[in-house]
Amino acid sequence: MAAPVVVMAQPQQTATTTTIISTQPKGWNSGLFECCQDCGICCCAFWCMPCFMCKTADEFGECLCLPMLEHCCNGCGYLSLTVIPAISLSMRSAMRERHGIPGSIFNDCCIMYWCNACGWCQMARELKARKNTVTVVNASTTVLPHPTYVAAPTYPPQQAYAPPPTQMAPYPPK
Repeated sequence: MAAPVVVMAQPQQTATTTTIISTQPKGWNSGLFECCQDCGICCCAFWCMPCFMCKTADEFGECLCLPMLEHCCNGCGYLSLTVIPAISLSMRSAMRERHGIPGSIFNDCCIMYWCNACGWCQMARELKARKNTVTVVNASTTVLPHPTYVAAPTYPPQQAYAPPPTQMAPYPPK
């Protein structure tokens, strides 16, 4: 029979912690009229605004077809002067809320009513900038070493202990 294995040293926890903090700007990453900052986004919006709106909504995590519900949008992204674009307005305010961008619903209304295409381009540039930025905070790795195994010592068998015989007194007579 093999000798039992006894653990003589318990593993100790060693941890390495890496902290990388990337701060996002407090506002939008680009201005409303900075279309030349990303010409690909601007060209896509200029040539096919409905496709561009659907692509941006999909990248934001909403339904791809959500911008198609915008009944007041024509192919160029310009709006009729009687309706505030509800889908565009809700997308912009949701993006501000999700990323902690300061602003107001009144400001969003004005931007999406008077310059819908510029507002959508700004949202697309924001999504692109936020997707490329990686933030890792307090990532820790724990490494546990293997326990040290030591075989139990073997001792020679000992003689069984037998108590000395005791003399019993005979039963008393009755």
